[in-house]
Amino acid sequence: MPPSPSASGEAGEKRAERQVALRVLVYVFVTHLFAGFIWLLFYLGGHADK
Repeated sequence: MPPSPSASGEAGEKRAERQVALRVLVYVFVTHLFAGFIWLLFYLGGHADK
């Protein structure tokens, strides 16, 4: 007997929520990494011997 539509819908919904949470974490991590790189460029540029 196949699972009821509500049971498979709930499982799919949980999976979608997990995927969204993972995507948000990746985007936040990559954004902070990029911002840190830009900060490093400004820091090194400000301390460069001219």
